[in-house]
Amino acid sequence: MEKPAIISVDEGSASRVLDIITLAFGRDPVARFFFSTPEAYLHWWPRWVMAIGKNGFAAGGVEATADFRAGAIWLPPGVETDPADIAALDMPAGDPEEDALSEALQAAMAEYHPSEPHWYLWTLGADPSVQGQGYGALLLEHRLAQIDERSEPAYLEASSPGLVPFYKRFGFEQIGLIDVDPVPPLVPMFRPPR
Repeated sequence: MEKPAIISVDEGSASRVLDIITLAFGRDPVARFFFSTPEAYLHWWPRWVMAIGKNGFAAGGVEATADFRAGAIWLPPGVETDPADIAALDMPAGDPEEDALSEALQAAMAEYHPSEPHWYLWTLGADPSVQGQGYGALLLEHRLAQIDERSEPAYLEASSPGLVPFYKRFGFEQIGLIDVDPVPPLVPMFRPPR
């Protein structure tokens, strides 16, 4: 594979990154647990991704390959999701059991989220037609080199235990397991400053 250039993406090109992430996460166990039908997934998943990662665009935390085959949304240190962006989604109310599961999952995730300033990898994905060809690794290497120059930590939640070895190759270590049955488990991973 000839390495494509990495570009910074602002909110004006957000839809292109959201398209990548939507394709990439089509079989993701956690995403599909909450957005289980094709209609719900295609409608709500890109909106959910944007609501969580919106502030990353203005903060320079979003990158893609120049051919828009892979993208990553990071929230840099000090940049957080705005609760108003989530509220603005105006998602239909779920049943009380589903709402309780969502709240329990968010609470369990918060237990592992570092309190110190860090880079948070919200999403990393590649178009399924190029998955396994190094696009995600290229984006990760590029951003981690910048993070290492600043000697800052990074954090993510792997949405499948099968992703753990991939992230370990880049210095992330598993720091626990987020297991809120019946939601598929998430694996919190931390990468200390270098």
